[in-house]
Amino acid sequence: MARPKVLVLRAAGTNCDMETAFAFSRAGAVVERVHINQLKSRAKELSRYQILALPGGFSYGDDLAAGKILANELKYTLADALRDFIKNGKLIIGICNGFQILVKAGLLPGNSNSEQEVTLTINDSGKFEDRWTYLKSPQSTVHSPQIKCVWISGLSEVIYLPVAHGEGKFMAKDKAVLERLENNGQVVLRYCDEKGNPAQYPDNPNGSENAIAGLSDETGRIFGLMPHPERHSFGWQNPRWTRQGLKKEGDGLLIFRNGVEYARKLI
Repeated sequence: MARPKVLVLRAAGTNCDMETAFAFSRAGAVVERVHINQLKSRAKELSRYQILALPGGFSYGDDLAAGKILANELKYTLADALRDFIKNGKLIIGICNGFQILVKAGLLPGNSNSEQEVTLTINDSGKFEDRWTYLKSPQSTVHSPQIKCVWISGLSEVIYLPVAHGEGKFMAKDKAVLERLENNGQVVLRYCDEKGNPAQYPDNPNGSENAIAGLSDETGRIFGLMPHPERHSFGWQNPRWTRQGLKKEGDGLLIFRNGVEYARKLI
């Protein structure tokens, strides 16, 4: 069976690239960790891959704002390659710092690589939040619009993933943008409590509008989320497994498997 190729992008300060690569490998992909300078110099070609993954960490130390410098590199030096990548129906996922990069490059919530319509800013708590969170997908609700995101197919109604960020509060530019995202079915993960109810702090660890934790573009192929699915690919990584029972797989692995299975048809 053909194995899709995943490019896990890294730069100075990226620190979750190995875990992300491992999760994709477990899901059945061939994975390469590639430095941004290799793409800029054309030593590596984005077109050779079916999935682009932007992992977590603190790219360039988040010196200007979380993910801003790497976002500008994508937007201004790799715009043509990204445009062709998206046009050819390929997949992009951004996790934590990767999500911050996608929104600041204009790749989410649209994929026009232009105007920034949403952001991820400083947590309401004013501190770095490092905790496990419950998440709910709107696809499980009767009144939800059709969810197109290929990455979340078949997820349990409530999943459990860790967060680790200081700038994870999701905010839209205005109410019109927020309403559009909700109506388009682009909001694909929300913070919730253990029973799936609407979350307040600390279940919503950053104060995100509408408890938004994950977002897709209109095609459903570009996906960004603040929680870390790569840190829950094994059942024993769940800190509650001794009380709740040991699952065969962690809640995050299916996200990577969904991406890999979709990408097989692009080979």
